[in-house]
Parts: sequence; C-alpha cells; structure tokens
Amino acid sequence: MGFPSFRGSVRTLILISTAVFLLLLLLRAVGSPLAEVLVGHGILSKAGILHGFVWQFVTYGFLHLDPFNFLLSMLGIYFIGAAVEDRIGPRAFVELYLISLAGAGVVGFLLSLTGEIAQGWAMGSGPAANAILMVFYLLYREARVSPMFIPIPIPVKWIVIFVAGVETAYLLLYRFSLGVLVLLLGLGAGYVWHRMLWRRNLSLILQERIARSRNDYYRWKRRRAARKFEVYMRKHEKDPKQYFDEYGNFKPPNEKDKGDRGPGGWVN
Repeated sequence: MGFPSFRGSVRTLILISTAVFLLLLLLRAVGSPLAEVLVGHGILSKAGILHGFVWQFVTYGFLHLDPFNFLLSMLGIYFIGAAVEDRIGPRAFVELYLISLAGAGVVGFLLSLTGEIAQGWAMGSGPAANAILMVFYLLYREARVSPMFIPIPIPVKWIVIFVAGVETAYLLLYRFSLGVLVLLLGLGAGYVWHRMLWRRNLSLILQERIARSRNDYYRWKRRRAARKFEVYMRKHEKDPKQYFDEYGNFKPPNEKDKGDRGPGGWVN
C-alpha cells in the first residue's frame, strides 16, 4: 500500500512511546496510584522543574493519556520520520527527536517564568513530531504529501503552514498555555537543528568543547605558574625572561643561552 517500512530509530521510539502509553492505560484502568505518580513526575511543568525534576524536559515527550492525540503523533512520526531517518541516519534522528523535545521544553519553561504565558503543563510527542515535519520540509522542499484521509498530494510547505496556523489558533484559544506553546516551539527546534547541528555529530561537538576547555585550563595553569615564578625570580634579582619566552613557555637550561640563534628542540 506504499507505507514506509517500520524499522530503525522510528520503530524504536514508537515502540517505547507505545509501551509507556499502554502501561499508563493499564495502571489507570485498575485504579493504581502509580499512574498519577508517573504522570506527575514525568510531565513538563514549571513547578516540577523548580523542584529539580529536570528530566521532565525529555520525559514529557513519552507520556500520552489521550488515545487520539497519541495515535496522531505516532502516525505522523511513522509516515514522515521514515523519510527523514533515511536521509540523516538513525543516530541523528534520535538526536533530532530528543533535542527538539528538550529545546521546546526549556524555552517553554523559561517563558513560564514570566508568569503571564506558558502556564500549565505539557505532555506528548507533538513537539518532536513537529520538528520532524519541519526537517522533512527543509530536506524535501518540493515534495508532495498525501495526508491521512486526503487522497490528494499537497506540497509539504502548505502542510507546515497549516499545522503552524492551527496550533497558533489553539495557542490563542487556550491563552498561551504551555501544552500548546511547546508544539509551536517544536517547529522552531526542528529548524534550528537542521541549520546548526545537521551533518555534525553531537557527541563530537561535545568532545571538541571538552577538549578545548581542558586545553584552556592547562594553559591557564601554566601562565599562573609562570607568574609565580616571575615573582620568585624578581625577589632574587634575576630576569624571568631568561627562563620564559614571550609566550610564557619555559626555556630548558640547555637553550637559555642560545639567544636568538633560532628555535631549538624543546617542546613545551
């Protein structure tokens, strides 16, 4: 029937969300208080984040209570996500999914601190689905998609505009609630991810920054040690320049007296 294959990261994320949804459904059906505990600690809310529940920036995207919203989100991720994963790879797809949830959640929480907008709570994978839709549009700008129950192919650009328009209307209707706001922020998160992080491995970016920070720290320690040594040498009426070059690197004893005869073999 032309359906995309159910595999890779798309299948993994959908199965995880489905397992959590069925678990909550069963717990609520038997009246277990554990369901409310999981929901209370997993949904995104200003009160929860202020109490230190920072995992809510991601966990809210895997919690669903409304069967219809759950079905729409999973179908959107399935139909659009397969094409996106084929283009960017399974690892980048997971990064896109999690970063869009966290990015929309963080911005929504910061806006909630104003006390005027983004109040209430948020849950569901809608921000991630919107991010995937935005990335699909940026990757396949000329593509035409047949939405569910509509047999006519529609340019993906108009689908993005339609989704953004409907969610903006709900945002105004529900007075800028956090639950609707993160949906629109998901579109923005997908755009930012595509422009800034696509084709770059997130783990490599973090490794580069950690290595740069470590090198800066060692350079700072070297400069600090050099300044202490300069103070010591001045107290003994000796010129520190005999022992350090203009970059603060130590000159070994066998090269101090070479003057300007060229570089030696010392490596700092």
